[in-house]
Amino acid sequence: MLLKTNNLKSSINLKFMMATLALMSFGVVPAQEIIEEPEVEKEAQIIDPNARKKVDGVVAVVGDFVVLDSDIDKEFIQLQARGVSTAEITRCQLFGKLLEDKLYTHHAIQDSITVNELEIRSNIDQQINAFLEQTNGSMDELLKFYNKDSEESLREEMFIINKNGKLAFEMQNKIVEDIEVTPEEVREYFNNIPKDERPMFGTELKVAQIVVIPEVSQEEKQKVIDRLKEFKADVIENGASFTTKAVFYSDDVASRKNGGKYELNKKHPQMVKEFREVAFSLQEGEISEPFETDFGYHIIYLEKIKGQIYEVRHILLRPEITQEAVKEAKDKIELIRKRIVDGDVSFADAAKEFSDEKETKQDGGQLINPRTQDHNFELTKMDPELYSQIQHLKDGEVSLVLQDEDRVNRIKFKILTVTDRIDEHEADFARDYLKIKSLAEQEKQLKAIDKWTEEKIQETYIKINGEYRDCEFNSNWLKKEK
Repeated sequence: MLLKTNNLKSSINLKFMMATLALMSFGVVPAQEIIEEPEVEKEAQIIDPNARKKVDGVVAVVGDFVVLDSDIDKEFIQLQARGVSTAEITRCQLFGKLLEDKLYTHHAIQDSITVNELEIRSNIDQQINAFLEQTNGSMDELLKFYNKDSEESLREEMFIINKNGKLAFEMQNKIVEDIEVTPEEVREYFNNIPKDERPMFGTELKVAQIVVIPEVSQEEKQKVIDRLKEFKADVIENGASFTTKAVFYSDDVASRKNGGKYELNKKHPQMVKEFREVAFSLQEGEISEPFETDFGYHIIYLEKIKGQIYEVRHILLRPEITQEAVKEAKDKIELIRKRIVDGDVSFADAAKEFSDEKETKQDGGQLINPRTQDHNFELTKMDPELYSQIQHLKDGEVSLVLQDEDRVNRIKFKILTVTDRIDEHEADFARDYLKIKSLAEQEKQLKAIDKWTEEKIQETYIKINGEYRDCEFNSNWLKKEK
């Protein structure tokens, strides 16, 4: 039987989407442990001696990694579990994707690409919690679903899968990180698209907002500063555990379970600037004085320095916001809204004068689309929460006051307006330049990845077994002479 595969390479977006999904869902990239005994017969099959039928087997080897027949089954199960339709996806396509994943991961290790293992384990906690919340399930049900006999074994498999997925993702990023397109390349790309095949862009909106954040009083700030100083003194003078205090008291949910632990790499900046500057100024065993970032107030304990890696623990405390401050903020934005509606001031001028959102206020409150880096939001691709807030607004109409929150602010108030609306249209070079540039860049990146893949296939040990040798590959996995 002739099997077909396109390696799921219809676009670079799909390539990156699948890699990203590997980080979001621990079952998307089933990974095997690195082979410890390369001399083992590569075509060995696991046979049930009674039933005399294949139970599982190594269907491919890529570098130091294997692909089992059951891995392809797991791919289908995981895609279906997330609601992805698999009707149009063949086994050969998923097999091709697994070959690519292993090739990326193998060469990421060869190129000494590193990933933050603490961050990966933190992500696993979030993945398990999200799964249990979404399904209203129990850990026992989760273990049964993934055929594991203990939470520890599940977490270890998830760790390997997440780590290898992250390595593959970083390898792809490394391949394309320096790729850019010139204006002439963008023009050439656009002109080479036949007019009847030019992309259609859906209805787009420009959205602006004004944000007012309740002010934290100096009294509340001083309270958390004093408390952090008490924590430091208790550790230094009484031998109290910094780790335990982080677990019990830190407002940083992501690191709290790990005792506030992070690894910082001097060569690859993480965390906000203020945090890095304090961490890199400490000596081993030293605890910082309280300092402020946008997230609140911190103290840092530097546990160990390993070359460029700083192992730190921190405690974050966020000052309380009083009800008086909340009321003042809400009253303020209600007054701003009234002045705009009454025509006393334009939305843009009010944003510049009164908005507490630094990123947008100087641009009249105009939001930046994180996907396209321009002001246009395609209606069908808009963040669901933002869409729900503006879907009934007419152009120029001001929303009611909305209460919101983000990673930095536990409470904030905002008003929104739609400043412009562009109906569905065929791509126009001038008006849609940034979108066309993105498409041109994606095409150039895809070509770079394809070139890299073909080169690495030739220099990597690859063995494909059984019926999968009959797959029609886009890449030359069978190393046939051309």
